Amino acid sequence: MADISLFGSKSRQLAGLDISTSSIKLLELASGERGALRMERYVIEPLSGEAVVDGNIANFDAVSDCLRRALRRFGSGVKNVAIALPASAVFSKKIVLPAGLRELDMEMQVESEAAQIIPFALDEVNLDFQVIGPAGAPDEVEVLVAASRKEHIEDRVGVAESCGLKVTVVDAEPLALEAAFELATRHLPGVDAGKLVALVDIGSAVMNFIVLRNGQRVYSREQAFGGQQLTKDISRQYGMNMDEAESAKRANNLPGDYAETVLQPFMENLALEVSRALQFFFTSTHYNEIDYLMLTGGCAALPNLAEVVGKRTQVKTSTANPFAGMAIASKTGTRKLLADAPSLMVACGLALRRFDE
Repeated sequence: MADISLFGSKSRQLAGLDISTSSIKLLELASGERGALRMERYVIEPLSGEAVVDGNIANFDAVSDCLRRALRRFGSGVKNVAIALPASAVFSKKIVLPAGLRELDMEMQVESEAAQIIPFALDEVNLDFQVIGPAGAPDEVEVLVAASRKEHIEDRVGVAESCGLKVTVVDAEPLALEAAFELATRHLPGVDAGKLVALVDIGSAVMNFIVLRNGQRVYSREQAFGGQQLTKDISRQYGMNMDEAESAKRANNLPGDYAETVLQPFMENLALEVSRALQFFFTSTHYNEIDYLMLTGGCAALPNLAEVVGKRTQVKTSTANPFAGMAIASKTGTRKLLADAPSLMVACGLALRRFDE
């Protein structure tokens, strides 16, 4: 199998490291009282434009420098990290294999199956698998096979190692999102077994639309829409370059007419994109309704966005918060965490890997 595991193994000390287009996020969870989770610490460090493009690290030095700044703010004590690859960089598929196979036999079977379904030569990828559970027949198991081209993994591992960190887990962003999603839905009323929940992850350039039922993904789709569009709108409206517009957006330092002339139309367009994603879902599957929408990503914290999306789609909508009901370390500001929570979903899902069985 490959030198680097795409799923990795648990570590006693582990932080989630999320390298996205617009920022680097580090997050650590710990065991609280009676085994409950505690939010220990986190940091979000803005990343300069064009350092990460389409999920790929385009400027290694800029990303490494950003991570060093994040580590200085984060503090000492954690050397092991879990990282994630964007959905576009990971090929994954569920297959069914005979139950009771020895690990070596299962590896051979997985490689044989992977050679037929992965659109690259096996020596060009890192390949891994994980047994999910029983399949339809009692003598079969369902196995998740994941593969990514080596350069995608090596770039991110290289950035971590350049800052003195050790990567012990490599995950995929959709899987990390789904892990955090389970936390985020625990305290939501009406999200019962069998309900269809759409997780709408609004990134800088891409919106991921993932539908889950009983914690299992039944549908996913990417759309080219994200927070960069708002930055472009600010740039065009106020005659700023993109860097100036991004800085003003993050600092909330914009003219008095911003909310009416720029922000509200952007949110209406975003709601329209979510509505289109719903229609794609309905026409591509046998489902004809969604029970709940959950917004994640940096844009999800925009004021009143959940209400705007809910009104457009006529679906109950909320902003994701995987830390609801969780103990919060005293050094972590609760109000700031609430505002940052939707953008921390991937980092939170990665940090959860510390507690994997």
